[in-house]
Amino acid sequence: MKNRIAKIKGIIEGKLKRHYGRTLENASDEDMFQVTAMSVRDIMLERGVGASETVKKKGQKTLCYLSAEFLMGRALVNNLINLGLLTEYRAVMAEIGYPFEKLEEQEMEAALGNGGLGRLAACFLDSLSTLNLPVTGYGIRYEYGMFRQHIVDGQQTEVPDDWTAKGDIWEVERREEQVEVHFDGTVEEVWTDNGMTCEHRDYQTVLAVPHDMPVIGYDSHTPATLRLWRAECPSGFDLHSFNKGDFVCMVRQKELAESISKVLYPQDNHMTGRMLRLRQYYFLASATMQCIVREHKKRFGDVRTLSDKIVIQINDLHPALAIPELIRILIDEEDLGWDDAYAMAGRVFNYTNHTVMQEALAAWPEHVLRTMLPRVYAIVSEISERFSRHLWKIFSQDREKINRLAVIADDEVRMANLCVAVCHRVNGVSQLHGRILKTRTFRDFYVMFPGKFTAVTNGITQRRWLAAANPDLCALISDHIGDKFLRDYNELERLNPLADKPRFLADFAEVKRGNKRRLAEQVAKQQGIVLDPDSVFDVQAKRLHEYKRQMLKVLHILYLYNCFTSDAGYALPRPVTFLFAAKASPAYWRAKSIIRLINAAAALVESHPRTRDNIRVAFLENYNVSLAERLIPAADISEQISTAGYEASGTGNMKFMLNGAVTLGTMDGANVEIFERVGQDNIFIFGASAEEIDRMETDNSYRPKDLFDHNEDIRAAVSRLVDGTLPGVAPDQFQDLYQSLLFGDYDRADRYFLLYDFDAYRTAFENVLAAYTDEPAWTKRAVINTAGAGFFSADRTIDEYNRQIWGLRPI
Repeated sequence: MKNRIAKIKGIIEGKLKRHYGRTLENASDEDMFQVTAMSVRDIMLERGVGASETVKKKGQKTLCYLSAEFLMGRALVNNLINLGLLTEYRAVMAEIGYPFEKLEEQEMEAALGNGGLGRLAACFLDSLSTLNLPVTGYGIRYEYGMFRQHIVDGQQTEVPDDWTAKGDIWEVERREEQVEVHFDGTVEEVWTDNGMTCEHRDYQTVLAVPHDMPVIGYDSHTPATLRLWRAECPSGFDLHSFNKGDFVCMVRQKELAESISKVLYPQDNHMTGRMLRLRQYYFLASATMQCIVREHKKRFGDVRTLSDKIVIQINDLHPALAIPELIRILIDEEDLGWDDAYAMAGRVFNYTNHTVMQEALAAWPEHVLRTMLPRVYAIVSEISERFSRHLWKIFSQDREKINRLAVIADDEVRMANLCVAVCHRVNGVSQLHGRILKTRTFRDFYVMFPGKFTAVTNGITQRRWLAAANPDLCALISDHIGDKFLRDYNELERLNPLADKPRFLADFAEVKRGNKRRLAEQVAKQQGIVLDPDSVFDVQAKRLHEYKRQMLKVLHILYLYNCFTSDAGYALPRPVTFLFAAKASPAYWRAKSIIRLINAAAALVESHPRTRDNIRVAFLENYNVSLAERLIPAADISEQISTAGYEASGTGNMKFMLNGAVTLGTMDGANVEIFERVGQDNIFIFGASAEEIDRMETDNSYRPKDLFDHNEDIRAAVSRLVDGTLPGVAPDQFQDLYQSLLFGDYDRADRYFLLYDFDAYRTAFENVLAAYTDEPAWTKRAVINTAGAGFFSADRTIDEYNRQIWGLRPI
């Protein structure tokens, strides 16, 4: 141990001198982080070289994981845990006299994702490496990731997240491997001695420059590679245009090219924003497909063996254009015939669906695709034409169904239909979601291709979400069952007998109290909000969307306020702190209005002495991976209250469960499987089932105005939105939210059934608080949840993907 500490210290000192001309005595905080991270990166890159050589030597099949989002979070501590070096590096910093926590604070967070989708991709890379499966993840190196959120006067404001302002020590630029991506122009058919070929002319070129980041799994010698593409204008300084005085054209070319990798999810509530998103998605697809084909030819020579050596997973619809792009490359550049190229695509591609909401099943205006990507449009048109002929053979008497299943119809190109038509396998991300895909979302496709559809329940990595996020709980578990659970998720089940041990329960509860105190200190420091660690921490932390029903929780808080202020004898068994954390898409004005409502409700609660002493509401700003790592371990109650049938899976529910929070939720997404794992006594379920929701949507039988008229509690809570009693807002501030609940606008009233589930939610919450008063029994529930969370490890998820879909062999 001493020798290892001395060696690491020597490496850090050497890098300080060689790279920064500094010593330990005069190094800045940034210098210390950079050289420490550099020393860790060197180990990972060295392992990566060895793994890469093994893959090449054995000719192994590899996975290409395409995702528009990779929400990586800070990497230093997670990498040290997975390398088994955290203790040594802490000892080195102690010997130097430098606080280890300062290193963590210096690291910028790679927030290249919006929420669960991007975080899932990050967990998958960790687990793929842990299982020694060869993989490269492909994404976009956004200059600005998910915005930083500030709450000003109760409202969300967005600030650019310049995560690369100091550079990124983990990545390596591979400029020599850059490729060209072509937009716009025209396609002409040219006849030669070898037949007809298509030539793309007068196109605009954008360079895709790869930046590779190693991602190391637990005790792994096979790091995953995350390749992020950065867009550049290829011409550099155009002297010819400059001398002609065409400065505007030069600037426009450069800005158009570099805007592609400028920001994650530009606003798409206008055509310019939508077109930029389309450019982003094709940029990712084209650069990746060119890279895959080039590397395959370099290794194996014959492109016809591609499907034997490569499997491609499309993570949601954003990278779907990779399908026609690969076909284009195989036909135009590799001289394959149409049938061979199409069959190849059908063997290599697989598609993970992440939503059942029709508006999220992306479609592009046909004329936009035709203009921006003329050759790809021609490929998609041919796919659509051939697929439609197949549909006519099966459904010749049902024109409406054929139109609904077509890849191109009604002047739009449907990405989901393209993926289902071509891909080898299509999977949902929970068992309930998988059933909904078969019976509702893609019902007619399932009739045609039943063998395509499967379900693989999502997972999270216990290294990030227990060892890194909750080191005290990790240490307590390790003291009792050892640390094998960091690799073997089944080991967590050994906690079940400890749920009957009073000493263990007391220690488990003390860890939770410590986490609550640390969160309270952080919130007080960063936002000036005082939280009581002895109160119940009821947490709803996730992306802000109407179907996730943050507003149901707010209505319940308004109901509680009404109870306290109208009934002098009303009381709760324990004081409760309601914690919200969420970002709303900048263009999603109703979601932003709900954030304003949460903060107005917080002010209302704070304004009255009776509510102030019993409940508190706090909105924690700028929810990201780092805040999640502090918030989730502090939660007592995990609010997972989405409309049943709308949440494909959820992964926040798994993270809270792993850290000993008890779920209050609907039978939606992976909540169904959590219920199956922990039993009905250790989870609190309420509300309509997915089948009930589906029935009410189908027969249009739900009338929320009737509930409002006849249920006094609902009427009093909802009326608070518009009666002028919410402090700091105009009386009409929430008129839209009120209108959407009772009368609807573009859609039916109360689209997500908040009022329908209100009474059931209120009762479930009362049951949760009553259960919390028996601390040993509550802590036993928490332990059982942690013990049952092993199933939701991403290691299990990846193993299922590999057995059902990929067929990779570990290195």
